[in-house]
Amino acid sequence: MSVAPAELAPMTSSDDSMLATLSRSGTIAPEVIELFDYLEDTPLWMKDEAGHYEWVNVSFLLNFGVKTRAEIIGRTDYDFCSEVLANQYRIDDERVLRGERILSRVELVGRFDHTARWCVTSKVPLRDAPGKIVGTAGVTRPLRQPPAGDPAPTPIGSPLSVAIRFISQNFASRISNEDLAKACGLSVRAFERQFQAAYHSSPHDYLRGLRVRMSCSALVFSRKTIAEVATEFGFADQSHFTKEFRKFMAETPRAYRTRYQQR
Repeated sequence: MSVAPAELAPMTSSDDSMLATLSRSGTIAPEVIELFDYLEDTPLWMKDEAGHYEWVNVSFLLNFGVKTRAEIIGRTDYDFCSEVLANQYRIDDERVLRGERILSRVELVGRFDHTARWCVTSKVPLRDAPGKIVGTAGVTRPLRQPPAGDPAPTPIGSPLSVAIRFISQNFASRISNEDLAKACGLSVRAFERQFQAAYHSSPHDYLRGLRVRMSCSALVFSRKTIAEVATEFGFADQSHFTKEFRKFMAETPRAYRTRYQQR
C-alpha cells in the first residue's frame, strides 16, 4: 500500500473525500483505495474521533445490508448495532484514540439480519500530518471455527432468538410461521404479533428480504449466473429473483452487479 494508515487525515463525507485526503497526503496512486472493495467478507472502516463512519468498503455495506456508502457515512455504530455491541465498539474506539492498538481479537460482530458472528478484529489509530490521533480504522473477518458451544450466527438482543437463528441458517428453504412459532413455544398468532412488533415486518417479508440481502455478496464477489444465484438463495427462478430483488433494492440483480463491477 502506498501510504500507511497512520498517515491518513480524517475524511468528511464519502468516496470523493477519501480520494482527496489520500491526494493531500502526497499519495501518487489514490486509486489504491479501490483494492479494499475487493476484500470479500472482510469489512473495513474508518471513523472520526466521535465514532462517525468516514469510509467503509463494500464488504462492510453487505454486512449491514445497505446499498451505498452514503447510508453509512456520518452515522455511528448505534445506528446499526444493538446497544450492547455498540457500547463495546465505542469503548474500543476510546482505547484506540488513546494510542492503543487492538490486534486479532475474537469478538462478536453484528449483521443486518439481527444476528452476530464471531470474528477476528484489529483496530488502529489514524493520525494527521503532525501526528495527532484524529480517528480510528479497523478490519474484521469471520472466525472459521466459532468458540465451542456458541456456533455462529448468534441472535443478539432478540425476544425471538430461536426463530431468528433458524431463519438465518435455513433462509433458502421453505419456512412456515407454524414451524417458527412452534420452535419459540408460541401460538402462531402470538408469534406473528411479537415478530411484527420486534422487527417491524411479518416473518414472511423478513425472510424475503433476507434472501435478497444474502444474495448480494454472491452478485458482487462470484461469477455465478443470475439464475444460479436465484436458485442458491431460495428463489423459484430468475424472474422471481429479479422481481423480489427490485422490490427490496430498487434495481435489478444485473444492475446491482454491474454497478459494483464498474468500480
